[in-house]
Amino acid sequence: MKRSLTAALVIPAVLALAACSVSTTPGGADTGDSDGTITLGFSQATQQSPFYVELGTGVKEAAEADGAELIYVDANGDVTKQNNDIEDLITKNVDVLLINPVDPQGIAPALASAKAAGIPVITVDRSAEGALAHVGRDNVAMGKLVGDAVSDALGAEGGKIIEIQGDAGGTVAMDRSSGFHSSFEGNDAVEIVAGPYAEYIRANAVTAMQDLLQANPDVKVVYAHNDDMALGALQVLKENGREDVLVAGVDGLMEAVEAINDGDQYVATSLNDPISLGAVAAETAIAAANGEDVDAEIDAGSALVSKDNAAEYIGDTLFAKAK
Repeated sequence: MKRSLTAALVIPAVLALAACSVSTTPGGADTGDSDGTITLGFSQATQQSPFYVELGTGVKEAAEADGAELIYVDANGDVTKQNNDIEDLITKNVDVLLINPVDPQGIAPALASAKAAGIPVITVDRSAEGALAHVGRDNVAMGKLVGDAVSDALGAEGGKIIEIQGDAGGTVAMDRSSGFHSSFEGNDAVEIVAGPYAEYIRANAVTAMQDLLQANPDVKVVYAHNDDMALGALQVLKENGREDVLVAGVDGLMEAVEAINDGDQYVATSLNDPISLGAVAAETAIAAANGEDVDAEIDAGSALVSKDNAAEYIGDTLFAKAK
């Protein structure tokens, strides 16, 4: 971006956003203002994960700080609803659209409508073709960071790794998988078993892990595409007395960071602070609405959290903050 981005305001409490829409201006107006106020329409993929709740918090705080109006809609994991939500935002004359796609390919009709209406689109977390810019993190690199840590923990002996996946066809899931797998290229001592798609939801991972453990009693590691699912797997392993099975995830959920610091079973995660990600995305969208030049790809950065440094990241936020 040509202008510098301010850091996100970090508030310890989780701020739940309304499932339909919220406005950051008094009175809850749902159309663009004539006084120069930017109206930002944010279409969220889901609020069924702590990460996405916090992402919305980061967007809201940054919009407020910039004096912009925010209209927030939640697709609840339904791409048809997301297309309809975006069409509705377009009819409300928003100045810019910020979208976290349920399905990057599935929102093509809505993106075409936005283009026809002359409304710039910024994607966050998951990219989609046709957007002016994308704000996210390198999920391949994040998966590789965790994969390298798991490889070190396994050592030369290797063993079976169960991979609990995010969402089918999702770019984040595919990237986190490919990055992790790259850590074991040419290592015949390691077998990676593809588990089900648990949609980044802990309860789904609990159910999946119960079946996976019965089918794979020789498992040595469980890798999940986010910490929420990894913690669900950890719960099942502990309930079955399997403290010998290592666990790793992604996102830097504080509960996972504490588990890494307090024990030896949860070995690694990588930082993905959603509040700062949401803030950068909102600031990018507002800059685009103001006619400023923005970079096509904006990487918010990451880092590995392991036993060596977990204590440094422990705090009162839901997700660990980058140093």
